[in-house]
Amino acid sequence: MERLGIALGSGISPGEIVESVKLAEEIGYDSAWMVEGHGGEQFSILTACALATRRIRLGTAISSVFVRTAPTIAMAAACLDHFSSGRFVLGLGSSHKVQVEAEHGIRYNEPVTRVRETVEVVRALLRDGTVSYHGKTITIEKFDLWFRPAHTSLPIYLSALFPQMLALCGEIAQGLLMVFSTPGSARKAREQLEAGAARGGRRLDEIEIGSLVPAAIAAERQAAYERMRPVLAFYLGFFPRYRRVAREAGFAKAVEATAEAYKRGGIEAALPTVSDEMVATLTAAGTAREARAKIAEYRRSGIALPIIMPVAAATGTAAGIAEVIRACAS
Repeated sequence: MERLGIALGSGISPGEIVESVKLAEEIGYDSAWMVEGHGGEQFSILTACALATRRIRLGTAISSVFVRTAPTIAMAAACLDHFSSGRFVLGLGSSHKVQVEAEHGIRYNEPVTRVRETVEVVRALLRDGTVSYHGKTITIEKFDLWFRPAHTSLPIYLSALFPQMLALCGEIAQGLLMVFSTPGSARKAREQLEAGAARGGRRLDEIEIGSLVPAAIAAERQAAYERMRPVLAFYLGFFPRYRRVAREAGFAKAVEATAEAYKRGGIEAALPTVSDEMVATLTAAGTAREARAKIAEYRRSGIALPIIMPVAAATGTAAGIAEVIRACAS
């Protein structure tokens, strides 16, 4: 099968995530990613996945550079790289101000600089076993690893949606992780990546372009749209960054209505503001054939690694997620 990833992390238990990743490996998926959020500690669950699988790549999508220190990220990455025998991909990103400050009580400041400095510290610590660093957002005095990493470097992918972070990704990362992308936004992202790559003396083809794609499958298209609608109501209602993505995709008026409704009454209030067109544009929802066609469209736009985020028929059921895993790969 063509390269395809899966992203998990909400609505099912850590054990069910491991079983889902085992299924994805059996079917032939390229990679499995654990998203950031409230669905369980990423590195612990991915370690369990590593011990239960042999081939599939495993990654964080993403690990926040604010809620973990750079040395903590480096140690976790080195351990997971060890247990996965080199299959681990470290996905990093700035996360969202509305989560970092409100949910973790940490100041969200200069995210692009913070991502750059975190990458520099992680790479130095894995390479040298010790690091002292004096940056704009990170200061470290001689942090030493008390073990030797299995590998002194590992692939680092960055979450990026807009020009500054996309250019940074092109300059320093091995891969890009987008979300809610469209063929148009994917083409624009390539331009920013290429500019960043040139700044770093690199080529665009050195960077793997991936995108997380929410996917819902049903026998009838409208049923899949109804499963996906609450997902967009939440993401567009709660996260300013994703509202910007939707505005740039042509939904400026609609997404402001979603934000206002969500603020007033949460997901239920926001549901009527999420149109079928929004679902069709920003996700892979529909029949199995339609979802696979949408994934193929992403590939044609330059996304080498579509990464599905399954939305189950009954919210969060492992069986429903398995159904989406199978359908998208057929």
